[in-house]
Amino acid sequence: MKYKNTKLREGDEVIVITGKEKGKRGNIKSISGDKCLINELNLAKRHTRPNPQLGITGGIVEKEMPIKLSNVMIWNNSTKKRDKVAFKIEKDKKIRIFRSSGKEIKS
Repeated sequence: MKYKNTKLREGDEVIVITGKEKGKRGNIKSISGDKCLINELNLAKRHTRPNPQLGITGGIVEKEMPIKLSNVMIWNNSTKKRDKVAFKIEKDKKIRIFRSSGKEIKS
């Protein structure tokens, strides 16, 4: 099944609601399928082999690992709380709004 998420987009500020990173906030770097990468969150150590042709030095590197989209919620900066996303149609255009306040989500 192809997963299409329209509620969260790249660049949105989100808060993690479950897991070891619970309560931490960050911006979505990329979304692929039902997972997303968040800047500086869910770091794991990876052992990399040096590749002089590409200029990669070997060693232990910290890398961001994906988090499921069901484990993050959008951050509402005006209320300083997590929030749900709703949709509103204005002039044949579908816009995202915060469910609690009804304000448009700027992205």
